[in-house]
Amino acid sequence: MTPRTFLDAASGLPFHPRAREAFLAALDDGWADPARLYSSGRSARQLLDGARASVASVLACRPEELAFTANGASAVYAGIRGAAAGRARMGTHVVHSAIEHSAVLHACAELTPEAVGVDSTGMVSVDDFAARVHSDTALACLIAASHEVGTVQPVAELALALNAACPEVPLLVDASQVLGRAPVASGWSLLVGSARQWGGGPVGVLAVRAGVRFRSPWPEDEHEGGRAPGLVDLPAVLAAAVGLEAAVAESSAQDARLRALVDRIREQVALIPDVEVVGHPSLRLPHLVTFSCLYLDGESLVRELDALGFEVSSGSSCTSSTLEPSHVLVAMGALTHGNVRVSLSRDTTTEDVDRFLAVLPGLVARLRDEAGVSGL
Repeated sequence: MTPRTFLDAASGLPFHPRAREAFLAALDDGWADPARLYSSGRSARQLLDGARASVASVLACRPEELAFTANGASAVYAGIRGAAAGRARMGTHVVHSAIEHSAVLHACAELTPEAVGVDSTGMVSVDDFAARVHSDTALACLIAASHEVGTVQPVAELALALNAACPEVPLLVDASQVLGRAPVASGWSLLVGSARQWGGGPVGVLAVRAGVRFRSPWPEDEHEGGRAPGLVDLPAVLAAAVGLEAAVAESSAQDARLRALVDRIREQVALIPDVEVVGHPSLRLPHLVTFSCLYLDGESLVRELDALGFEVSSGSSCTSSTLEPSHVLVAMGALTHGNVRVSLSRDTTTEDVDRFLAVLPGLVARLRDEAGVSGL
């Protein structure tokens, strides 16, 4: 049987072992309604408060500023729609980068969005972005690091520029790919994230700084400060919190290990004829590399790699099923043919990378031969 090697960590991870333990334990200890005053309810409340405090410490926010949502997309929607509603008197103008996750683009589409372009490495210009924001802009949005090419964005610098020019305009940061891997940049007004990216399960986080104008898009609800409807899934929330703690504790060692493996992939892939490695060469996430192979179809590459035991993604992780070119790669002016994204996890070994690099050049050559495009 062909061994399976998971190389799509940027799309989501299985439970971290510690997160799984917390989830299973909470099925017995955290089933009650945390709002109830009887013993099991009070126990559940203690667990929820502890989880909230733990995640808030990583985000560098107050526990009362943090809400848990059903998933990352719901956190994005609540954050964008809630912030826009809070500043509705200013209009519906929203500024975001052209490389945001599709969840952000979909939420902003209901407003009046303005996209800011990026350079060929996927980096947004602070000056260009800040110039698009004015006093009656409802919201600014910037992804902390690209989910597709790994380029880390200048969040702190943009926050300083916006605070100097338009301090009343809130900045929402999608930190999904950064949480658990690197410190969160300062200066944000709202922050969203997805626990799936750090091995914490299907839970979203939404942090709204005190003082930010915010009106929940949901019907009035006493739970989660009104920022998410209904009771939280406490076992899932506990797993998310414990998983984040574990990921942060491992982050320094994992950063060094995975960055070295990604450096090796980047170097070897660049030796294959007509292959372009995409993203910033140094200001990037430690675990992710994207490359495009001229004359090939990305979906075919993914299928063939899957048959060989390697699970990777192609194009945009959020739009590949539409068969449309990645909006991130298009915004960068990068090659969209034969795109493959490889993202490593704590379980990825040197041997996994060796096997991947051993089969990739031959696979690319074979597919080009079959397509009749070799030597073009």
